[in-house]
Amino acid sequence: MIELFNYQRRQSSEVSVGNIGIGGRNPIRVQSMATVDTNNTEGGVAQAKRIVDAGGELVRFTTQGTREAENMKNISAALKSDGYDAPLVADVHFNPNVADVAALYCEKVRINPGNYVDPARTFKELEYTDEEYAAELKKIDERFVPFLNICKANNTAVRIGVNHGSLSDRIMSRYGDTPEGIVESCMEFLRICKREAFGNVVISIKASNTVVMVQSMRLLVSAMEKEQMNYPLHLGVTEAGEGEDGRIKSAVGIGALLADGIGDTIRVSLSEEPEAEIPVARHLVDYITKRAGHMHIPGIQIDGFNWVKPERRATTAVGNVGGQNVPIVIGSRLDGNYESANKDMAPDYIYVGDKLPAERNQQQRYIVDFGSYSGEENVYPVFPYNAIPFIGMVQAPIKFLVLQYGVPVEEFTACLKVHPEVVVVCMSNHQNRLGEQRALVHEMMQHGLQNPVVFCQMYQCSHAEKERFQLEAAADMGALMFDGLTDGIWLMNNGDLSHDDIDATAFGILQASRLRTSKTEYISCPGCGRTLYDLRSTIARIKAATAHLKGLKIGIMGCIVNGPGEMADADYGYVGAGRGKISLYRKKECVAKNLPEEDAVERLLELIENDSKDDSHA
Repeated sequence: MIELFNYQRRQSSEVSVGNIGIGGRNPIRVQSMATVDTNNTEGGVAQAKRIVDAGGELVRFTTQGTREAENMKNISAALKSDGYDAPLVADVHFNPNVADVAALYCEKVRINPGNYVDPARTFKELEYTDEEYAAELKKIDERFVPFLNICKANNTAVRIGVNHGSLSDRIMSRYGDTPEGIVESCMEFLRICKREAFGNVVISIKASNTVVMVQSMRLLVSAMEKEQMNYPLHLGVTEAGEGEDGRIKSAVGIGALLADGIGDTIRVSLSEEPEAEIPVARHLVDYITKRAGHMHIPGIQIDGFNWVKPERRATTAVGNVGGQNVPIVIGSRLDGNYESANKDMAPDYIYVGDKLPAERNQQQRYIVDFGSYSGEENVYPVFPYNAIPFIGMVQAPIKFLVLQYGVPVEEFTACLKVHPEVVVVCMSNHQNRLGEQRALVHEMMQHGLQNPVVFCQMYQCSHAEKERFQLEAAADMGALMFDGLTDGIWLMNNGDLSHDDIDATAFGILQASRLRTSKTEYISCPGCGRTLYDLRSTIARIKAATAHLKGLKIGIMGCIVNGPGEMADADYGYVGAGRGKISLYRKKECVAKNLPEEDAVERLLELIENDSKDDSHA
């Protein structure tokens, strides 16, 4: 059972992968995946060494054919001869025979239930009778059990890795494109593992959509508990992208699960060199796990709260805060610099302390300390909790009240019931701030309060620590957003980080959680041995040409394994179709096949431009 308010690791069984253990009492492992052609022994060895030297504890390689699986023997031998004994993982899609071979040479084999026996996803609506469905399950059983026997004989671990983007048409026919379908795709294989007494298995469920990823993992934990399973879990947000956006998106999804004690090994999937993923993964693990042993938080979960599939908390709209409004962003400006460089990421409200700027932007909303409030238009007071008695004396259409868990309930519930115009600013200095902030909102719900809640997170980072700030803020906000509790976000920092960096992080966190869109989103994979074009330079070209298209989602995928599926909610897709060949998608529809790589970016831009013209004339 997951504890909402007090951090503790989920209890899982232990799996042996080569010389390391995953799950049980082992630390959370971090890993990455090579991007070179697996037939390139020298390149694969060099890349694996860089991953391990950066702190990676497992290294995965794509094995799209028997030849690649066989070459894992050479890569393994070369690494071991140089003193590198990190376990190697083979990544298998479409061909179960390759998994059989890889199990002979690798410490772990990843298989994808969506394409292990089922044919590749076609996005066609197919109908299966109960008899036909059962027959397909029998095919899985007949093919999967011999593979497990090979793994038993060779002490090879298995990762059952479900990807949202590659669910089979069979699963889609029965469950649709839902977390329930994702989880059932996994459970079909886990039931066979349990029946065959094969316990050396790790599970992952990944998606580029963090909402789908988190809900699916929460549902999987619940489903396994019901069937008395406690296998260890691997976490990752697939196709997260690159740079700051990729880091924030990964931290939102992975951090939300780690904060609830879920996860025994993680990979941060960035469209960068694989060793660059390791420090990001390590920081997330270290930041969350230091909450262990914190002072107990006596929070009480409200009856009816559905952690597996939460809905947005019902609130009464206060101006543009709460209700059906998108979450707001509050920024702080205490140094006299009130302007935002990026107008698309200007805060909805700016906190200015006890003094308004001499020249105010009439379109901007400001928040001032209540003692300095004098009724100006677009200016609103904020009260500390010990100033609750003054709230009724001040006339303002919107008021902000700073609260922390532990304030006597009777002190704020009566006030909030009488003053629906008050927006709560929830803060915490606790070692486990998520637990305290959750506890306060659950306390409010238990007393029937529908005041909106803005979560205020405080940090102390220098400009040189911007990445740390982004990762920690995203990880802290993740679960609060997926729980449906967030009506706004206010990030504060005691350091020389710029206002624009802080505000951009807040907007990036909201976009990563699919709560508010403020810029173009790029769904890009990290690449692997299947990628047959220059992924990183292509991403840079597409970004440079499309960054101004606010709200557009563009998928940039190395191959067809997850390409069309993970881009299912993207507006456009650019997918590797073969060596030097690219296919373009509009939504799920392939609109141009096997274009020469040198022409494909221009054709993508033409497609977007032509569609934009058509829309403008519609």
